[in-house]
Amino acid sequence: MHNAIPPFTLRQLRYLVALEETAHFREAAESCGISQPSLSVQIKTLEEALGLTLVERGRGPVQLTVAGREVARRGREMLDAAQGILDLSVTLKSGLGGTIRLGTSATLGPYLMPHVVGDLHRTHPDLRLYIREAAPRDLMRELQDGVHDLILTQLPVPGATLSVARLFREPLAVALPADHDLIAKTELDAPDLAQQTILSLSPAYALHDQIAAMCSNMGADVSRDYEGTSLDALRQMVAMDMGLTFLPALYVRSEIEGRARDVVVRPFRGRRFSRSIGLVWRASSGAGPAYDRLAEAIRSTARRFPELVIEG
Repeated sequence: MHNAIPPFTLRQLRYLVALEETAHFREAAESCGISQPSLSVQIKTLEEALGLTLVERGRGPVQLTVAGREVARRGREMLDAAQGILDLSVTLKSGLGGTIRLGTSATLGPYLMPHVVGDLHRTHPDLRLYIREAAPRDLMRELQDGVHDLILTQLPVPGATLSVARLFREPLAVALPADHDLIAKTELDAPDLAQQTILSLSPAYALHDQIAAMCSNMGADVSRDYEGTSLDALRQMVAMDMGLTFLPALYVRSEIEGRARDVVVRPFRGRRFSRSIGLVWRASSGAGPAYDRLAEAIRSTARRFPELVIEG
């Protein structure tokens, strides 16, 4: 009988529940805003649809049969679930609610999303954000395949069928071994990095192409010996004096400032070297207004970090 449409209505269940609560046909009818004869007819129709006697008919207070009490109990659950759907529809029309599946890159998600989730719990208690990390190259494919509702990623992204909300620009700082000559400088410039070996993430990350292009302009060498698969790996390689690298500001704040003694970071001067971060979703999703609201919530959290430049 799966997928069968029930031969009764939620309204009939509501009448049965009211009858159990009041133990009186007239009071039940009044509480439901209908006439007593109408309520009696609807209860009878429900009994016929189910092939069960739900109400003991006699003098005095109305009693439900064993079957009637069981149907009323399950009816309450269905009425609660129906009310939940109505509440959800209001929430979704007016803002953020339900479950949203967000894909994010490992170079960004762990350092931003815990702050965002904490804020969202307070401001949008009906929202459940299900966050899954994936490699950047997989994020786009999984978004198109429907694995994620939207993704948090470095911009730009290719695709005419996608909608983008720009969030912020995140500066990249130069990470040096603690005993490097350049730590004497408070900020670094392009000539400082000429001839230096620069460590990078693998080409699967958008950051790789950005760093490679910058190194080409500065005359620095991108190391081909070892490409990291995480920012932690890059930091450890810098600590072992294998080269210098660029690390994003949120990672620096989370993992280096006040914690790491073997690595020192310095800002990069000139045109401030940064990456642009945004939310991306399928334009066909129909959830643009809700996702715009989520983008504004993320910007609101990002404003707590003075190193970020808010966009959008």
